[in-house]
Amino acid sequence: MSKLSRKRSKKAGLPPGTLIYTGEKDQEPIKITVMDYDEKHFFEHEIEHVEECFEYRDKLSVTWINIDGTHRADIIESIGGHFGIHPLVLEDLMSVGQRPKMESYDSYAFIVLRMLIHNDQTNEVSDEQLSLIIGHNFIISFQESGIDGDVFDPIRIRIRDGKGYIRRMKADYLAYVLIDLVVDNYFSIVEKLEERTEEVEELLLADPTSRNLHEINLLKRKLIFVRKAFWPLREAIGILERGETDLFSQNTLLYLRDVHDHIIQLIDTIDSLRDIISDMMGIYLSSISNKLNEVMKVLTIISTIFIPLTFLAGIYGMNFEFMPELKSRYGYPVLWLVIFTVGISMVIYFKRKKWF
Repeated sequence: MSKLSRKRSKKAGLPPGTLIYTGEKDQEPIKITVMDYDEKHFFEHEIEHVEECFEYRDKLSVTWINIDGTHRADIIESIGGHFGIHPLVLEDLMSVGQRPKMESYDSYAFIVLRMLIHNDQTNEVSDEQLSLIIGHNFIISFQESGIDGDVFDPIRIRIRDGKGYIRRMKADYLAYVLIDLVVDNYFSIVEKLEERTEEVEELLLADPTSRNLHEINLLKRKLIFVRKAFWPLREAIGILERGETDLFSQNTLLYLRDVHDHIIQLIDTIDSLRDIISDMMGIYLSSISNKLNEVMKVLTIISTIFIPLTFLAGIYGMNFEFMPELKSRYGYPVLWLVIFTVGISMVIYFKRKKWF
């Protein structure tokens, strides 16, 4: 598989922004689908050669080009060259560990998002990079792999069936819908984390164990992971909302304001869950400490009861010849009577004091 060097071309003596290859080009195919539509017509197909999508750049209709896989540097460069995408943006497309952000250029906007995927079988949350190139009449979406599917099937169905406003709107509205679907998917992920947090909290209150501690730490890592996916997105959507690019109409900016509110709501929810998990950690430590205190209290009571009994046994365990009780016929049973009396008396005393 070909690799894209992250070293700046300045170090290699090449023009700034030039992509540097460190191996042979990867010939593994990627999937490219095109949806072209307006209010009256719709066309969708999967293309075999990247050159087939070049004709859609200057069309009056809205075109959505979706690319599953960013490992083919030759294809990414070809698309970037035809659509006039800056080399630094192409580098970010292939460097899939990017932080969510928004960058505005002369004829297009570049947005990076993290698309979260929840595996119901393993209960794990993974993410992949989603990059959007937004032009006046086209959108190019780059998905890191697309192997596990995406969250865009509802919008594909709406475009095919002509439902809602989507077919009557421009590319900026399509961009809003794509971003909104990604953010809505965050809500489903956070909801699952909320449910799991409640389950762990119930288990913790019922019987705190080391397994609960493992679950708490796992939830904490998941929350941090999920929060990192959409926390920077607030700033990116805020830039769009302020109208710093002319690619979005005033009507679409109102919708983006709603997306911005949703992101703030998600951040507040995650922060609340983090506080709950921190409290759960405190509950666990307190429960373990209380258990230890209970054990120590029982051991202390037992030790306290046996102190006078040990004293009596020690006295009569001395082998002095002139101990009068040693010659007594009833000395042994009397000693046992005294021992039992002292022991039972101390237990009754501790019970009345509610020490156990």
